[in-house]
Amino acid sequence: QVHVVESGGGLVQPGGSLRLSCTASGFTSHYSIGWFRQAPGKEEREGVSCISITDGDTVYGDSVKGRFAISRDKAKNTVWLQMNSLKPEDTAVYYCAASGHSETYQYCDRGDEYDFWGQGTQVTVSS
Repeated sequence: QVHVVESGGGLVQPGGSLRLSCTASGFTSHYSIGWFRQAPGKEEREGVSCISITDGDTVYGDSVKGRFAISRDKAKNTVWLQMNSLKPEDTAVYYCAASGHSETYQYCDRGDEYDFWGQGTQVTVSS
């Protein structure tokens, strides 16, 4: 049985940093993890960053390139999203999602490619 659990959200001032964690259990070593976010008042979830657990290859959304960094620890089935230089427009509920295919990370703009989702964690960037 697959479980995806994320943590680490909170309130931060503009320019600050936060680190989100995602732990996915029930997979073998070949899978992908993606971070998505849903901003207030928006229906669609935006792909933030995705990673192949197999080899560590990554994809970033244009709005976070150069500010966010995704990493993983295969042994701990854990993925981190380090978010720096946060802006008010980064305010959203952040979701971690998992796919049982190591190539799915390439489809970071397609949330429907991910089968298992966490409950979400709120990130608020405000002064």
